[in-house]
Amino acid sequence: PRLGRIVVDPKREGVGGAPRESFSARLPSAMRAKHLKTRAMTLKEWAELSDDVRGELVDGILVEEEMSTQIHDAVLGYLFNFFWVWVFARGGLALPPDHKLGVAPRRGRKPDLSVYFATSRMAAAQESISYVPPDIAVEIITPRPKDARRDRVEKTVEYARFGVRWYWLVDPAVRTIEVLELGPRRRYTLAVSRCDGTLAVP
Repeated sequence: PRLGRIVVDPKREGVGGAPRESFSARLPSAMRAKHLKTRAMTLKEWAELSDDVRGELVDGILVEEEMSTQIHDAVLGYLFNFFWVWVFARGGLALPPDHKLGVAPRRGRKPDLSVYFATSRMAAAQESISYVPPDIAVEIITPRPKDARRDRVEKTVEYARFGVRWYWLVDPAVRTIEVLELGPRRRYTLAVSRCDGTLAVP
């Protein structure tokens, strides 16, 4: 792929005196993501990245997202349709994986699915990044150990502190669904789990 021009002189203007684009903005998406991983950024900068730059923000550094699989995407599609029909009829909103959450001053996450009830949907939908915790966050666990650790350990702590009321962990490999409910001390407890049959959620 073409790299385009790389402007070395930081004082040089673009064509016709137009403002010069930043170095990272001129790179193809894959190389741009690699370049961004080498420097710290704010939540605002992360929120304003184009959609083709994938990654979550951890301690101010862009890190790679989970490695998606066909079964992951199939389960996500089913759950998104289910939640969209259910919550939209009640005045709420279901948002896909590109919805960004500012879960801490230097941490940004993108759940596989974010569900907002009617009372919080407008605040969540107005900005490129939401500082309003969704009522439900869903993560579909993928086979890589680092991805499972991120969803089961890191995000469990982060979502609890952020105030996500229910955290769903869906594991297609072992065919389980776990629903964690936030307690008064910002800690999750297991509300319900199933490996077959019908799941009665809180």
